[in-house]
Amino acid sequence: MNEKVLIGVAWPYANSPFHLGHLAGAYIPPDILARYHRMRGDQVLMVSGSDTHGTPVTLAAEQQGVSPSAIVGKYHQSFIDSLLGLGISFDLFTHTDTENHWRVTTDVFGRLLANGYIYKDTMQAFYDVQAKRFLADRYVEGICPFCGFSGARGDQCDACGKPLDALQLIEPHSKLTGSVPEIRDTEHFFLDLAQFNEPLKQWVSGKTYWRPSVLNFTLNMLNEGLHARAISRDIDWGIPVPVAGYEHKRIYVWFDAVIGYLSASIEWAALQGEPDAWRLWWDPKSAGRSYNFIGKDNIFFHTLIWPAILMGYGGLKLPYDVPANEFLTLEGKKLSSSRNWAVWAPDYLSRYDPDPLRYCLTVGAPETSDMDFTWQSFFDHNNNELVGTWGNLANRMLTFCYRNFEQHVPIPGELEPADNEIINLVEGSFDEIGMEIDQCHFRSALVKVMALTREVNRYLDAAAPWKEIKVNRERTATVCYVTLRVVDSLKTLFLPFLPFSSQALHRMLGYEDDLFGIQQVSEFAESTRSHLGLTYQGNQNGDRWVPSTLKPGQALREPKPLFRKLDAEIVAQEISRLGKPAD
Repeated sequence: MNEKVLIGVAWPYANSPFHLGHLAGAYIPPDILARYHRMRGDQVLMVSGSDTHGTPVTLAAEQQGVSPSAIVGKYHQSFIDSLLGLGISFDLFTHTDTENHWRVTTDVFGRLLANGYIYKDTMQAFYDVQAKRFLADRYVEGICPFCGFSGARGDQCDACGKPLDALQLIEPHSKLTGSVPEIRDTEHFFLDLAQFNEPLKQWVSGKTYWRPSVLNFTLNMLNEGLHARAISRDIDWGIPVPVAGYEHKRIYVWFDAVIGYLSASIEWAALQGEPDAWRLWWDPKSAGRSYNFIGKDNIFFHTLIWPAILMGYGGLKLPYDVPANEFLTLEGKKLSSSRNWAVWAPDYLSRYDPDPLRYCLTVGAPETSDMDFTWQSFFDHNNNELVGTWGNLANRMLTFCYRNFEQHVPIPGELEPADNEIINLVEGSFDEIGMEIDQCHFRSALVKVMALTREVNRYLDAAAPWKEIKVNRERTATVCYVTLRVVDSLKTLFLPFLPFSSQALHRMLGYEDDLFGIQQVSEFAESTRSHLGLTYQGNQNGDRWVPSTLKPGQALREPKPLFRKLDAEIVAQEISRLGKPAD
């Protein structure tokens, strides 16, 4: 197996830090898939970056009285720090304000224009008389005409997910001044989505493996019929429209951002010193699959707009899957950045380890329905499952062997039926759990790994080597070897989900190598600007998605707990922090 796997991850607006909703919806899941495929020996390219051109960036800049570039610099660095802290292993995490991205976006715009898929027309748009400017979609809020939600934005309703034109809003008001804006004529460029309606229907018809919410939403939009969508705006931040006389207008952020999957791949190849290497993942004739990981509010842009752009451009591979997640709520309420009803990634990482959060957000992942994160559930998952079930199994067996078998893996005697049964159960699960991960059923896969861990605990409790050693040292050695062997296999099954603790256990078991590659922050210089980016140098040690290779007699390292047991007080402490002004 040596497949090309392209993983494109949603581009976060660089206007605030990551919160748990971002991580559960779009960042932890692709890392699980990427790590699994790397372990299988596949060639993975996982890319994303900060979306620097969205109106949320300019809104934040205006509210804080600074330039958009200052906002971008602050939060792009914050993203990189959080991704490193959580072990999200991007091959490249860049941003959209690079010379490369501008060049690729301009090329795509020009190709679609030349092919007749972009046209120019006059449209009506809201104009704020007090601010003396046209209002981009996110500068307008009002009531959604479809579901009645009162906080709908001018581009989309967060409540029902419907894409909107700002003019459809009921009782619209300007976010700049609070006034009721006027409607005025303005000239813009449109992506003629109607031309792609039937081709997209044919393409989507074969996606029966998509998540039902993604497939149903996409088919409903196609059955209603797609309409042209403006892809330029009257703003002064972003990529200029590459048409003479229209340089004062900017390319609409959602046309710009989805192209980032392509531009980041091209940038990554250039950084490798192989400028054409990106084509291995994008050539429709090459073997392999392409994924886009997003939240459900971005389905429209990734199953309709982005595939339409790719079709119009020609010669590029379309996504194989768009495993969009549902929403994460927090203590029974909708996440709200403005009310600070959120758990911010930098804040979390300042007090807790990354693997417990990765576990908690995966074992209850919002794959098919919304998930509510509570600090009580986090506490329970950490103490009962990670500490009590998995960590306790690994630690008590390692400690027992370290103390009683001269710090080495015991040499077993003849295996009994119970020994073979537990070995076969764990080692025979690799294909099934691998298939679950491959199909983006991450929650199910992790639940099955933890269920295996409970079975190993039952085996160990029944064998009771701490009693057996008093009467039969050879049998004790056999039980300990078998337990360490299945613990080693469980370590591998947990690897995509819990990279930090798995690496620690790997070394305690006596292995000398590292399981993963190296993530590093680099400054990439271009002819007119430089930027920070996160890169990953993959481990080239071959196929790792295999059962234990632990050898009898292998030297062990001093055992240490894999996870920290938390005090019950943290639940009330963390809840008390919610909703308060950020420091």
